[in-house]
Amino acid sequence: MIFPFGSYLRLARAGFVLARAGVFRDIDPTVLPAPARLPLAIAKFIAKRDKGPSLAHLPDAFSELGPSYVKLGQFLATRPDVVGPAVVLALERLQDRMPAFPKAVAIATIEAAFDQKIDQLFVQFGEPVAAASIAQVHRGKVRDARGERDVAIKVLRPGVERRFKRDLGDMYVAAHLAEYWFAEARRLRLVEVVDTLARTVKMEMDFRLEAAAASEFGENVERDRDFRVPCIDWDRTAKDVLTLEWIDGLPLSDTDGLIAAGFDLPDLGRIVIQSFLRHAMRDGFFHADMHQGNLFVDREGRIAAVDFGIMGRLAFNERRFLAEILYGFITRDYYRVAEIHFEAGYVPRVHKVEDFAQAIRAIGEPIHSRTADQISMAKLLTLLFEITAIFDMKTRTELVLLQKTMVVVEGVGRRLDPKLDMWSTAEPVVRDWIEQNLGLLGKVQDGARAASLLSKVAANLPRALLRAENIIAQFETIAEDGLDLSETAMKQIGEAQARAQRFGHAALWVIAILVAIWLLR
Repeated sequence: MIFPFGSYLRLARAGFVLARAGVFRDIDPTVLPAPARLPLAIAKFIAKRDKGPSLAHLPDAFSELGPSYVKLGQFLATRPDVVGPAVVLALERLQDRMPAFPKAVAIATIEAAFDQKIDQLFVQFGEPVAAASIAQVHRGKVRDARGERDVAIKVLRPGVERRFKRDLGDMYVAAHLAEYWFAEARRLRLVEVVDTLARTVKMEMDFRLEAAAASEFGENVERDRDFRVPCIDWDRTAKDVLTLEWIDGLPLSDTDGLIAAGFDLPDLGRIVIQSFLRHAMRDGFFHADMHQGNLFVDREGRIAAVDFGIMGRLAFNERRFLAEILYGFITRDYYRVAEIHFEAGYVPRVHKVEDFAQAIRAIGEPIHSRTADQISMAKLLTLLFEITAIFDMKTRTELVLLQKTMVVVEGVGRRLDPKLDMWSTAEPVVRDWIEQNLGLLGKVQDGARAASLLSKVAANLPRALLRAENIIAQFETIAEDGLDLSETAMKQIGEAQARAQRFGHAALWVIAILVAIWLLR
């Protein structure tokens, strides 16, 4: 593996900042492979000598490392399967609050994006009202055929794309090294984790894609009476600029304000939970960052969501998986819950369904000894994913994102109503979905999907047979003539291997020098 020398230096600095914050202080060295124990000992030696929790300084450390690591921390907070629940709790305190860049810079970005002066686009353009790692938001006014109205204008932070590209490259290096040395890292698919982060960031930095997500989400919830999405102003939206309807409402975090305005907090909690489940199961497209800061209550009592940079998708099989798991736990049919995992291909067939059902029973039975308002659906799914790790279940990014969002949504609902009964709240949505998709109507729809698939296969069959014939002909040619590797080709392969070995030795010396520098600090 050959990586840029600068990546090693930046990763060394990041490791030092995290170690100095005491992040690795409580890690048990006996659970780590031998090569990782010396770096861990060094990290513990340079950690701050305070008596607080080892993860207390984690949010500050990510903030010190810059916008890319703030975004990484927020992303890892959605992956308890990778970092563990304790780290997730610490990272949830990480606030995406960065210093605002000047209004003049935002105006220059907007004018360059549209090749128009700011006063040709907006009647009013105010100071920034929020600043994050990727962009900041201004409040403004527009005037067109629909009249004058307030809008929110999101402007990309200057230079952020170049910074993220460099830092993501460093994260790829760290992920590849971890997978090379540690089997657990390969099970967790750390390179794929960075891939997902890279795709997420790439989409977040193209506001046309966020606008498209908001538009699709808005169409899905158009008929929902208690949930809405702000309208997109496509005429004032570009890659670096997103303009959308200004939401005039109270944030869900302002419980005192909601009570003073006469809103029913338990009813709002119900709306949040049912809306999320409806979006995930009915539409297969859900808001994956539904914390209190992104949810408002408008004057009509509807929940309004903002910030559509992180959205989750579920295919039909994943929606069925979710519905049948929840229903299986409700009915205590643990064997069926286990079967679903095997049918979906999530658990390798080397394991027995009966053994997996036994493990799931260990999660489900304690639930039935508690009252409904003591049962956490999010905790249930968290425990379920912990059990699946024992049975070699590979990480399913879409399911983990769903589970993490459910943790956040459940937290929002319980803050609005501490006695919220998650199961009775979720039951109507889950039951409706099961009746429509797994009942008689669902079987008819399955038949229609199967017929459609068969027609596609039949249409592509001649092309597939032709390709197969060509492949067989190529194999016959190789069998007759042999596979020739010239002397030049063999020499090039040997030189490439030698270069890789030399670079590996150099990397080991760099690491040794960095260790010595740390010890001398």
